Order: sequence, then C-alpha cells, then structure tokens
Amino acid sequence: MKLATLKQGGRDGALVVVSRDLARCRAVPAIARTLQAALDDWAAIEPQLRQVYEALNSGAVEGDPFDQAACHSPLPRAYQWADGSAYLNHVELVRRARNAEVPASFYTDPLMYQGGSDSFIGPRDAVVAAEAWGIDFEAEVTVVTGDVPLGATPAEAAKAIRLVMLVNDVSLRNLIPNELAKGFGFFQSKPASAFSPVAVTPDELGGAWQDAKVHLPLVVHLNGKLFGKPNAGVDMSFDFGQLVAHVAKTRELEAGSIIGSGTVSNKAGDLYGSSIEHGGVGYCCLAEVRTWETIEQGQPATPFMRDGDTVRVEMFDADGQSVFGTIENRVAALPG
Repeated sequence: MKLATLKQGGRDGALVVVSRDLARCRAVPAIARTLQAALDDWAAIEPQLRQVYEALNSGAVEGDPFDQAACHSPLPRAYQWADGSAYLNHVELVRRARNAEVPASFYTDPLMYQGGSDSFIGPRDAVVAAEAWGIDFEAEVTVVTGDVPLGATPAEAAKAIRLVMLVNDVSLRNLIPNELAKGFGFFQSKPASAFSPVAVTPDELGGAWQDAKVHLPLVVHLNGKLFGKPNAGVDMSFDFGQLVAHVAKTRELEAGSIIGSGTVSNKAGDLYGSSIEHGGVGYCCLAEVRTWETIEQGQPATPFMRDGDTVRVEMFDADGQSVFGTIENRVAALPG
C-alpha cells in the first residue's frame, strides 16, 4: 500500500491513498484525516485503507491525478525522528575526513542521534541555508513504527514497522565540528529533513524487503548528473529491527516514530572504485567524495551545495518503476 500527505487541511496535511503506479490518489477523510491518525489506530484503519488501495489499482474507484509537487513529507511532523548510521563505510569515511578514529563499539552498537521532528520540509521544497555552513545532502532509507514497547527485541521491533520512506537528511558540514567538540551532539548542523512523497508498507516492496532491509539501489542525482546508486541492502551493518530496538532499549516508541538508516554507502574495492566516473556505485552525500579527494589529493575539490544546486533522490523497483516518488530539493539562500 502507498500513502501520501497533501499540503492542505492544516499543518498535518490531508492523507491520500496513492495508486501503485503513482498516477492517481484518493482522499480518505472518512477513514483518517492524517497519516498520524491512521498510525494511531493502525489495526482498525489499515484494512480500510488497503481496500481503497486495491480498488484504486483495479479501477473500481476513481481517483484524482497524483501531483508529487503538492505533497508534504508523509508525516509533516513526527513525535520522534531518530537517525542511525548503519552503513559503517560512511562512518569510517566521514570520521577519517576529520581525523577521528572509529571506536570499536561502533561495530557492535548502532550510532544514533535524535533529530528535530516538529517540522519537516516537503519533498519538493527548498533547503534554505547559507553556503558558508557547508550544505550537504544525505540520501537514506527510513521506517515509521507503530507503538514499540520498552525493551523490545530486534525481532519484535521489526514487526512494529508500519511504513518505509526515503529521506534527504540535510547536514551543514561546516557547523558539525564545533558542535561535536562541545560533546553534546548535533543541533544547528541538522536542519529540517525532506522525506519522499510516498510512504509504502513493507509488503509493497515484495522480495526487496528482506531481513528488515530494503534491497534496492538508492539513486541520487546532483544538478541532473548521476551521483550515486548504492544498494541499500548491501553493507548495512544494522538492520531496521536492530535500529528500532536500539531506540527502545530505554524508552517506549509511540506510533509515528521515524527511524533512519543513515547515509546509504557501499564499500569501494579500491581508492577509485566507488565513484560513478570510475565505474563504481557512487555516493549518497558530498562528504564521502570529499573524503576520497582529500585522501587522493590532500584536499577536497568538490564543493558543498551552492545556491541553486538541486539534489534528486529516488528508488526504482525491478521493473524500473518509482517506488516512493522523487525527493527534489533546491538550495535557496537565506532571506535578507
């Protein structure tokens, strides 16, 4: 099943069911006004939404044209947004860039931070920031949970996953070092994220959803040029069951909590092996390519995003059909 939120009817938007081909949608105010309302009573509401989804796909009911540009993030705000770093290749690279070692515990215990979730930007909204802050995109996979009890095991946590989405988790790289030096984590360096227009139930992914991972390439274009296509199911050291259980170790998770995978990153066979130009799968953030350039040349050559630059993030199934719709964020200068 595929669900989206249109920018209408208040700050939490209006829930719509979206056809499998992303061509049509149908509002369902009599079932649930918002996605959060559906998640709050998922056992009762999910079957009703699925009936609409099946009817929409079969043509039994009509729908309106689905306009991705009219979408908010599926959850315009969430009670919880916690982002992991399950791809250790990414962790190793970005820490190497700032001459920091990777602690041994990172290989057995997930790294995670708590992001701001009171307001997300839409999948086609601008990223408003100053170039001097070092604007970077981070393409990731995320899941949305139902209620998760305190102390849930990874298997129990995996069963609580309701939806899967993509995200552009924006990072302001030049603000990170000073924040981390304070020993209290990210804050100003992690502005509002943008999620994919569509959230899908795990069963919608078919065989691509295995072991609580999405086994499909995550495709990133920067200014219209292919930048990365690493497989999200490869080199993921902690699956989503483990990531959700990590959060639940000391607290309950409420329905509508979002948990991120961290930047998708596949290992390179050699120094050049991961770039698209050298036949590799590329990257899902600028920090990684800048790290390789520093290793090779002594300093980075690729700039962070500038005013007017655009990043596009999407994922396609085995038949080449878009699964989640497209995130396309353009950088806009701070007003004034």
